[in-house]
Amino acid sequence: MAKKDACCPVPGQSGRCSVEAIVSMDDRGQMVIPKELRTKAGINPGDKLAAVSWEKGGQVCCIMLIPVDQLSEPVKTVVGPMVKEAL
Repeated sequence: MAKKDACCPVPGQSGRCSVEAIVSMDDRGQMVIPKELRTKAGINPGDKLAAVSWEKGGQVCCIMLIPVDQLSEPVKTVVGPMVKEAL
């Protein structure tokens, strides 16, 4: 599989942030990403996603799901050990 261009937000990159869907977590801790969003994002069965969190004031305030083949080098440096098997 060819590596895609990194899409992770890093200083200096332009992009757009939007609310695509509201999801609920079930009692087993599982969530469903709506089909329309999976299609738009090119997420297919078996794809691996890195869950990257942003912490502020000791609390996680943002969680991003990023396809592992799109992780930027700065993010890989931080989360690389956690997703080594997936890379």
